[in-house]
Amino acid sequence: MGMKRCLSALIRFVLLSLFAMSAVARDAGIVNQKAPAWYVDQWINLPGGKGSLDIGDYKGKVLYLYCFQSWCPGCHSSGFPTLKKVSEKYAENDEVAFVAIQTAFEGGESNSFKRAKEVAAKYQLKMPIGQAGDGHSTPKMMQNYVTGGTPWTIIIDRAGVVRFNAFHTSEEDASGLIDALLKEKNP
Repeated sequence: MGMKRCLSALIRFVLLSLFAMSAVARDAGIVNQKAPAWYVDQWINLPGGKGSLDIGDYKGKVLYLYCFQSWCPGCHSSGFPTLKKVSEKYAENDEVAFVAIQTAFEGGESNSFKRAKEVAAKYQLKMPIGQAGDGHSTPKMMQNYVTGGTPWTIIIDRAGVVRFNAFHTSEEDASGLIDALLKEKNP
């Protein structure tokens, strides 16, 4: 049974990778478009007694939005480490905000809200963490942002326009873009 499960996971990973590469090849994402709603139902680490969040809560801020799945190897090997480093770099800058959303489009049992909370604890994330989707269909969040899977990084400027929307970015590239966006005139 163990070998069968590993083979199944490998096949899913390869298929998702192929899907993701084809999505990127056909210009996945919505760069230079107004950032749409998230449609996230469950949250932890919300600021100041809020019951939910959406893009409008971040008007006037540069927003680093990270989409993940609990079982995603790339999320753990590169996405979360980059998120952690970049969020620590800007921790004292209240013009930059960070949000992570588990976009569960498969593996509902493994990519549950409970698992998202465990991931937040593992990486000691203090930012808002949301759950979009139940793992049985593509969440509206992914559809709206035309994402190609996980890990997926979206950087939104202070006017609410998507300026980066792709599988991954490095700490250096994300910081460079955030710094450039901070220098732009505040809307």
